[in-house]
Amino acid sequence: MTEVSLDARRVQLALACRMLAQGGLVENVLGHVSMRLGSGRALVRCRGPEEKGLLFTRPSDIRVVDLETGTSDDDRWEPPRELPIHTAVLGARPEVEVVIHAHPPRVVAADLAGVPLVPMIGAYDIPAGRLAAGGIPVHPRGVLITRPELAAEMLESMGDRPVCVLRGHGLVATGATVEEAVTAAFALDTLARIGLTVAGAGGTVVPLPEEDLAELPDLGTEFNDRLMWRHRRALLARQGLDI
Repeated sequence: MTEVSLDARRVQLALACRMLAQGGLVENVLGHVSMRLGSGRALVRCRGPEEKGLLFTRPSDIRVVDLETGTSDDDRWEPPRELPIHTAVLGARPEVEVVIHAHPPRVVAADLAGVPLVPMIGAYDIPAGRLAAGGIPVHPRGVLITRPELAAEMLESMGDRPVCVLRGHGLVATGATVEEAVTAAFALDTLARIGLTVAGAGGTVVPLPEEDLAELPDLGTEFNDRLMWRHRRALLARQGLDI
């Protein structure tokens, strides 16, 4: 990951929280984002004394958290109860720098309705199609992941995939950058939205033929992640929510 200042990283994570909320992937105060710092520490979105929800996340809400003790660098900000999600993923997946936990209603509804999140779309949303083609794991327990053993179960369900659906709960999305993790979360939500639309219209969700999937190119980080990030940030700016 490109070296940037701690303050700049705080802004990135605060923007990610606002993007997820503005895009309908989190509701109210539920959800959190983290970024690896090394030496057993991470930047984590915490709840502070003036909590207003993820849409209004400020850089000051992003605190340095000791992943072993679960404490933040300022006791006025409380780390999320589900910090073990971040501790487990960052501890087991060295390629992951950023972890998102969100509660997208469409992802939860699609899973509970039995709508399969398969590569049903291609050129409509290539990152989403490619994500689904690699498989989207589902963790079958709808519990609050507050203990290491529960996080270990989730991690086993997730395997080495960049995302995981948490049944009756939400999702975990990861990336080597904030932009990559946000793009993965939105791609999963797109799959759920399209799947629910097809099922709601009386159709059946089926994957594209293998020959069509083979034609889907990797459009690269600049298009897939950075362009999505700039778009999402422009949406925030239009609503007066940029940082």
